[in-house]
Amino acid sequence: MAVKIRLTRMGKKKQPSYRVVVMDSRKPRDGRYIDQIGFYDPRQDPSLIEIDNEKAVDWLRNGAQPTERAQKLLEISGAWTQFRVAKGDIHTVDSAVAESTAVGDQPSAISEDTGIGDQPSAISEESVDEASADSREPRADSSEGGEAAEDFDGREPTADSSDDGEAVEEDS
Repeated sequence: MAVKIRLTRMGKKKQPSYRVVVMDSRKPRDGRYIDQIGFYDPRQDPSLIEIDNEKAVDWLRNGAQPTERAQKLLEISGAWTQFRVAKGDIHTVDSAVAESTAVGDQPSAISEDTGIGDQPSAISEESVDEASADSREPRADSSEGGEAAEDFDGREPTADSSDDGEAVEEDS
């Protein structure tokens, strides 16, 4: 039996709301479902999405395949990320390592005694000025040749055009 996580439509005409359900893929859209794992109301501003992440992850681990829209809703609720972490597709930092780094138990790369202004700069201002002067190139619109700057349209010159604009025929 192919089990899907998908939406079933509820509500009145032109006022849809959806249930996120687990059901056999051969059943009709609004047919009998195995389990309801959430609710989706697109008409509210912002859209209301309520999904039981524990149930969703359990069904995903058991092989239920979400439809495209259901997968987006699972991503928004965080169930899809929980499933991928449990599956091993996404590697996370352990909470113990994250807490110790946040608290400051491990030594950091920059000590607290030295500030940014205390360390000497490896690059002097003169070397920066020289490097920036070397990297400057003349621009086409500021060149000294008046005709070249006026005729420049950003394209490379072709073999079938001459300087005076007349077409030149090539012998083949």
